[in-house]
Amino acid sequence: MLDRVIQPTLDHSTPASPDEALRRVFGFPAFRGLQEDAVRHVIAGGDALVLMPTGGGKSICYQVPALCRPGTAVVISPLIALMDDQVAALRQVGVSAGALHSELDPAEARAVARDLNEGRLDLLYVSPERLLTEGTLDRLSRLQIALIAIDEAHCVSQWGHEFRPEYRELACLPRLFPGVPRIALTATADHRTRIDIIQSLSMDGAEVFVASFHRPNLNIAAQAKVGETSELLAFLARHRGECGIVYCGSRAKTERTTQKLNEKNIQAIAFHAGLDPADKRASLMRFRSGEALVMVATIAFGMGIDRPDVRFVVHLDMPDSPEAYYQQIGRAGRDGDAAHTLLLYGGQDIARARHWLTQSMAPEAQKRVMRERLEAMVTLTETVACRTKSLLACFGEELPGPCGHCDNCANPVSLFDGTVPAQKLLSAVYRTGQMFGALHIVSVLRGKATDMVTKHGHDKLPTFGIGAEHSEGYWRGVIRQLIAHGALRTESGEYASLALVTEKARPILRGETQVMLREEEPPAPASRRRADRGSTPAGGAEPTAETESLFDQLRAWRSTQAKAQSVPPYVIFHDAVLREIAAVRPADLDDLGQIKGVGASKLQRYGSAVLKILAEAG
Repeated sequence: MLDRVIQPTLDHSTPASPDEALRRVFGFPAFRGLQEDAVRHVIAGGDALVLMPTGGGKSICYQVPALCRPGTAVVISPLIALMDDQVAALRQVGVSAGALHSELDPAEARAVARDLNEGRLDLLYVSPERLLTEGTLDRLSRLQIALIAIDEAHCVSQWGHEFRPEYRELACLPRLFPGVPRIALTATADHRTRIDIIQSLSMDGAEVFVASFHRPNLNIAAQAKVGETSELLAFLARHRGECGIVYCGSRAKTERTTQKLNEKNIQAIAFHAGLDPADKRASLMRFRSGEALVMVATIAFGMGIDRPDVRFVVHLDMPDSPEAYYQQIGRAGRDGDAAHTLLLYGGQDIARARHWLTQSMAPEAQKRVMRERLEAMVTLTETVACRTKSLLACFGEELPGPCGHCDNCANPVSLFDGTVPAQKLLSAVYRTGQMFGALHIVSVLRGKATDMVTKHGHDKLPTFGIGAEHSEGYWRGVIRQLIAHGALRTESGEYASLALVTEKARPILRGETQVMLREEEPPAPASRRRADRGSTPAGGAEPTAETESLFDQLRAWRSTQAKAQSVPPYVIFHDAVLREIAAVRPADLDDLGQIKGVGASKLQRYGSAVLKILAEAG
């Protein structure tokens, strides 16, 4: 059961000012970016669509108005884990919050219902399915509703990467609750999705608040698959003792990868939709507990995950859109400290994604949009320009210059005129009958008389050996890039085979189209990869041995507190807060209360214990 020992920091019978609520309840000295504009707009009764990156403080945009407007705020949230984390965090700062969902302890459910009926809840979290039941709507219709917040609002859009049809039914809310302001929030939505959200929720008069999606603490990298497992292990070796997520494209791959990592003594657990519900809950609880582990998951895991100290996200398969990619890598570094992402991709990933799209039963208009987004994702993987700049452009944001913290900025990539190699490879594919896979084509080009090559007489072709000066890895890179360019595709059958895409391949073979390819080298050792160095606190100062020791003591105390209350450690204090306490070493409660993230309730509940740890450390 969630901790219910609460000492409210404010008398909510008299609405607080937004600045007072922010400072006294949440412990923040000032609003960030567009937060204040959105907060004041909603407090005044206006509808709003808020787009802010993960970790950008979206929840403040409805939590502060909930404390400043009379009545109970209803927060519509898609995941139970997200609701529980948010409720636990709010109770820690002295806010009366509750959630209604199917996994709630019966006693807790009765207590929440009683608090709701008696008007004692500042915020109620509920799923769209639960909200729209006749009983819940009837109960809420008899109460004063402060506002309605619709979290993860991209779920309402048919163009969104996590579309949930039940979100569409939320268009009835203005009719059922006239005059109640609504605020829709999401971390990822391109222009088309934003329009669809507003239309689908009947929020035509909503003010739109769009913050920058640039996250300077996020180091973005992508590299072609050469040896997937070895590349993953090399990356994880640079992040030992840290928490991270490895995304796989299938349940089976999730299981295989988890097994491989555990065999290498890397603590890893699997998460996907096919797991037994009890196993899924156990995996989620371990992840929320603060353990340093690797969560190997499908995209069924992650939306709404609040753990702030995820230090890395790895993709072993290419996401189907920049929106999905940004949402998933956004789960790293929510605390503002440096975090790293790595996308491993191959030509087969690209070809498979294109094939699945052609097989989709979606309406043609929707398939066209899906195709555009897939091709934008392919372009993002192969770009030699600033990768962050290219990603932000997918959301209509223009970064003034290179970011300086992606792989292409840290280790610039060159292009070369690859028209002749492309012609050689396409010719080899054509002359072998478009019936063979990459390994066979590369053997022909390199002049290797394998059994298959001689059996089919391909050692007699004019293309046999015309690429002998290049390595197998070189030619595999050319194949992958030609697939990305759309000149090659893979055909499924007993064996995956390469085939020409005539309208793109013919101009290359005729010399009518120049092909620029990436200069590819083996990945640099860890010591040379400047964009993949270890984490540095957001403030930029390197911690001393003394502050690190104190930080570890504070973390151990926090862990004990979290276990006693059955809440995730990060809802008590984020690592960033503990680091600042360790660095500043406040002498008394007044000084401790000046630390960002230490509000009045947390100061009252934990202040003496924290000061005792500092005093004993000397």
